[in-house]
Amino acid sequence: MLELHCHTTYSDGTLTPSELVAAAAASGVRALAITDHDTMSGWDEAFAAASSYNLEIVPGLELSTVHNGRSLHILGFYPDANKLRVPLNDRIEGRFRRSQEMVEKLAAMGYAIELPATSPGMAPGRPHIASALVKAGHAKSAREAFDRWLGDNGPAYVHYEKFSIAEGIDLLRSCGAVPVWAHPYLFRGGDVEEVLNELVDAGLMGVEIYHPSHSSSQIEKLKKMCLDRGLLATGGSDYHGPDPERKPADSTQLNMLHLPLELLEPVKVAAASLK
Repeated sequence: MLELHCHTTYSDGTLTPSELVAAAAASGVRALAITDHDTMSGWDEAFAAASSYNLEIVPGLELSTVHNGRSLHILGFYPDANKLRVPLNDRIEGRFRRSQEMVEKLAAMGYAIELPATSPGMAPGRPHIASALVKAGHAKSAREAFDRWLGDNGPAYVHYEKFSIAEGIDLLRSCGAVPVWAHPYLFRGGDVEEVLNELVDAGLMGVEIYHPSHSSSQIEKLKKMCLDRGLLATGGSDYHGPDPERKPADSTQLNMLHLPLELLEPVKVAAASLK
């Protein structure tokens, strides 16, 4: 009944905030976090849409940082939008610069594309470039685009602009947001427990234990790490919308983890402590 990690068309999701809210309500979700990459722009539409359903919106975002030369994402829940808006604009501008550099790399290799027009506050990313490659006829699918050019080791890949975990956590906490490490076992820049210790030293308050990419043994390891360090436990499907390239049984679904609403209350208490 709880979804604390979902994306909309304001970052790399395929559903608008209104469509996501409707889909979440239909899936039995009672509390839904909007966690687009480096932007809060989908909140207002989600709040408005949720008024038609018995659905609580949890305002959030997924902040992009860089650690040991690799991308590390930190979820932030309940930030003060007025405090966070200006620094996030810098992050969105960095995303535009990164996307443009990848477009230029592709053009140099003979794969010219045109990025789709973006709405104000939208954070462009690799999925948008992959879609443009498919539209231009250079790839048959987004998966092929990632495999050939856009993956972390691909010839068109460009790192995020440097923004450390300490800077990211400090920004979130200074804006009243609860910082939570997103999908730890997807991080490719170091041992999870060692990196977690570094994050805790920087002020991390929680870990996304429950995620579709985590195995049962990884979930148990994360539970113990959180218990030992007094960290919050969160979870979510990391839903990006329907995936036309996969069968429904093989794709991420809303409410697939069946997380209890009780996980949300400690996050609210932690957020109140930062105000």
